Amino acid sequence: MDADTGAGVVAPPAALLLDLNGVLFDEQGVVAGAVDCVAEARRRGLAIRYVTNTATRHHDQLSQELEAMGFAVRPGELFTAPLAALAWLEREGRRPLCLVHEAIAPLYAGLGAGAAGEGPDCVLLGDARDQLSYANLNRALELLLAGAPLIGIGMNRRFREGGRWLLDAGAFIRALEYGADCTATVMGKPSPAFYRELVDSLGLQPAQCLMVGDDVEADVAAATACGLQAALTQTGKYLPGDRERLPPGAGLLASLAELGELLGW
Repeated sequence: MDADTGAGVVAPPAALLLDLNGVLFDEQGVVAGAVDCVAEARRRGLAIRYVTNTATRHHDQLSQELEAMGFAVRPGELFTAPLAALAWLEREGRRPLCLVHEAIAPLYAGLGAGAAGEGPDCVLLGDARDQLSYANLNRALELLLAGAPLIGIGMNRRFREGGRWLLDAGAFIRALEYGADCTATVMGKPSPAFYRELVDSLGLQPAQCLMVGDDVEADVAAATACGLQAALTQTGKYLPGDRERLPPGAGLLASLAELGELLGW
């Protein structure tokens, strides 16, 4: 894709992977033309995945919110970092210290301390807001220094809410990595493992998938590094300097409404 003109694609995609906040909707509501764009992509036979690191709302709530906005959500189409983290914890048989938002805490309720009063054996960190206190971060630090692994729900630097920029989970994950001299396992964008699981869920090759997001690092650069096609929207968290940071071949859209033009619809 041409990053300057947005004209053409390497190959017509078989799947459309869509970030949520900033691409489908923002603080003003649904992005103009986004509902029609997704409906047209579905009509043309593209597989749809709604992809998000959002860790402040349960996936059932997210599905309901998308449906209320006019976006059809079929079973298996919502692919979230909290669900990816749950799958990893269950596969590894881990008991996490959960520093996560109260809305998703029930996802991990069955993974608590085991028999004989066994305590946490890993740290799970997401957008826990005020739970990311000095005391809780230090409790996590002690576990990490004792050898427990750190699992992150997403690695974004910041996000916008209520018209303000706020620190995202990535900033706190980096702090713990530095303090404990460890490396987190990240279950969310921009982790290559997350993108691999996402592509595998579709049964496609990476080049057959087009990721559309508003984060030049986590959505676009990370996707292209994994072999996916990608396009950046100038909505949501987009900043003017992001245009110059686009990786070669990435597309640039004023909004999702321009996707049809990019794909030649």
